[in-house]
Amino acid sequence: MFASTSSRNTPESRHHITDSEHPSGLPSSKSSEASASQTSLSSRSGPSQSSSTETPDRSSIPPPDWDENPNLNISAFSQLPSSNFGINQHMVINDEFKEALRQILWQFRAPIRYAFAYGSGVFPQGGSSGSTTASISHPNPSPAVSTVQKGGGKMIDFIFGVSYTQHWHSLNLQQHRKHYSAVGTLGSYAISRIQDNWGAGVYFNPFVTVNGTLIKYGVVNLDTLCRDLSEWDTLYLAGRLQKPVKILRDDARVRLANQVNLISALRTALLRLPSTFTEQDLYGSIAGISYLGDPRMSLPTENPNKVANIVNHQLPNFRRLYAPLIENLPNVSFQDARCSSPKWADDPTTNATLAQDMDPVKRGNMVRRLPKTFRKNLYFHYQSKFQIPQLDFNKMLEESNDEDPTRFRRKEGGIFEQRIAGEEQHSLRKEVNGVISKTIRWPAQSQTIKGLVTGGVGNSWRYLSEKWEKYREGKVKRGDINRSKSSNTKSGEAQNQKEKDP
Repeated sequence: MFASTSSRNTPESRHHITDSEHPSGLPSSKSSEASASQTSLSSRSGPSQSSSTETPDRSSIPPPDWDENPNLNISAFSQLPSSNFGINQHMVINDEFKEALRQILWQFRAPIRYAFAYGSGVFPQGGSSGSTTASISHPNPSPAVSTVQKGGGKMIDFIFGVSYTQHWHSLNLQQHRKHYSAVGTLGSYAISRIQDNWGAGVYFNPFVTVNGTLIKYGVVNLDTLCRDLSEWDTLYLAGRLQKPVKILRDDARVRLANQVNLISALRTALLRLPSTFTEQDLYGSIAGISYLGDPRMSLPTENPNKVANIVNHQLPNFRRLYAPLIENLPNVSFQDARCSSPKWADDPTTNATLAQDMDPVKRGNMVRRLPKTFRKNLYFHYQSKFQIPQLDFNKMLEESNDEDPTRFRRKEGGIFEQRIAGEEQHSLRKEVNGVISKTIRWPAQSQTIKGLVTGGVGNSWRYLSEKWEKYREGKVKRGDINRSKSSNTKSGEAQNQKEKDP
């Protein structure tokens, strides 16, 4: 089956094969994968059974303070806080489609340590098969790709996590020179410098055909990926992984960092929400994080209904991703009798109600446990707003330092964090949104500019054309919805007036 790669005997290549065949020790069959996901949601309290590949005596329930000081230097899944830790990150998709995506990875000889597929090409965001521009995308796709995309031919997006950027591009240039634009003539050193030092640390090759399927793949160093997931220094990749993705090749360190990312996204959304809300409110708030400050959302290059489409068509996947984390937080809970149904986890029609404790002390703890870089930006913002003298502010920062190697410090909010959390809800939401936008804006803008350079003129124009088409489709759909609402309102008013007339 993998004869083309069996002759590679380097340590990197052997690990490459192992990771692909058995990503993270999860079962390879669809039924086993589905069973694992159901297990994590059946009690809505996180994973409850250990994987058959894990040591039997390891607890399947992570300690409640696992995110206090996570060790991001781990190298094995056995070092994770619990046996099934992070299994909520693995989405269940069509088995043949999953295999088709994995076969695409096998066409790269350069070692890929972590990989996921994402976007509307993997998780459909609507009933349509795609725009006219995208309908001829795949030259010769596998039947599984055509079936899942209903003949729509949407380009499939991948992110590849690699250990050594320049080495990876050197190998990939030898094998896939045509994947690169004219920038490829500069060599692997220049490409790695462009990737690591410009934008958010990702190098994209768009409109590449592999196994008859049109794909776009981004390459990122694992250190860059883990730093963004755990600290939110750009939110570029962290934002993508806050939404359902299909992980095709897993890595223990990334899984731990991403779990930190997910619980941070949950806390941030809770700070932006009132005391009671629905699942769609919550997941919409989370999905919208990565689009705040994204220049594409302010230009006619993105569907204006994008966030709503993502949430409405992936509600069960968002539930798999976040329900176990919700149950592990002490200040939020489901308040809906429908959640007791065994079929609730996979029911796309259920929009459960949740409630959170608005106590400033508990919410202050959430502020204190936000990712380090993002939290500092939020602190600086509120220093200015509260007009706190610099000396007092520096003292607060020193007291909140969580990098002291000599002692363990619980991340508990103080007076400053409680004051932030105690702000009027509309004001707090506005301020948090502003910090998110500032975090995202420059990396996203520079990454967009970098993409125009590295993608080449033709590919960049094609990409913008397809985005413009999506924007037009979304605008037309929104107009139809608004006209329908207006028509229903006028019809109702006319009916009421008719009933009032003698």
